[in-house]
Amino acid sequence: MSPLLMSLIAFVFIFGGTFVGMYVRNRLPEHHLRGDTKDVVRLGTGLIGTIAALVLGLLIASANSTYEGQSTQVKQLVVSVVLLDRTLTLYGPETGSIRGLLRQGIIGMADQIWRENGADSARATPFAGIAQAQPVYDEILKLSPRDEVQRSLQTKALDAAVDLTKARLSLFAKAGGPIPMPFLVVLVSWLTIIFASYSLFAEANATTIAALGIFALSASASLFLILELSQPFSGLMMISSEPLRSALAPLGS
Repeated sequence: MSPLLMSLIAFVFIFGGTFVGMYVRNRLPEHHLRGDTKDVVRLGTGLIGTIAALVLGLLIASANSTYEGQSTQVKQLVVSVVLLDRTLTLYGPETGSIRGLLRQGIIGMADQIWRENGADSARATPFAGIAQAQPVYDEILKLSPRDEVQRSLQTKALDAAVDLTKARLSLFAKAGGPIPMPFLVVLVSWLTIIFASYSLFAEANATTIAALGIFALSASASLFLILELSQPFSGLMMISSEPLRSALAPLGS
């Protein structure tokens, strides 16, 4: 289910709590809405509101950390690719075929990363990133350095290939699934209770409904932000694959 759809469903339930509170208000005797009863409900709502605010704050911070971490890993992947290509270029023209393999592998690697880390991907799939890096690594090992400079460049190229595989593996390992549904259900239920309590003691008029509608939309927007940030490789805030795809210029350019 997409973050936008889940946020809209959350908005319906949260804003629906407003009308539940109004309905209960019209059914309860007037003395149930005054004095100690009103204070108890407000204290309970304050407690739930504090917990919900803390949870929302922690979720936003965690989701943003996930997004920034994945974005940094993609940048590291781009750096490793460019460094490997430049090292092979300095080695000599005999690495042309290896650089060609590298360009072919990068496109397939980008497709695989964004596919396996997407919102609808099956996280049970095993790590297969080595398929793109192994041929390049094997060809670098087959190089026959003629002097110390080429031997040093071969070592650096091997290190860069290892770093490339590590960055690729890190992306696979850190890719998490969406926020568990039971967690979202509990959070939305808290927000629904809060909005029901707001309308329980407020006069039912257009201003009250409009204000609570805006507040419910804001709460749903925070859930949308959390869900979007927790899925960096899909959705409206998706990390772009273009820097990785265009990291290497065509051979001979």
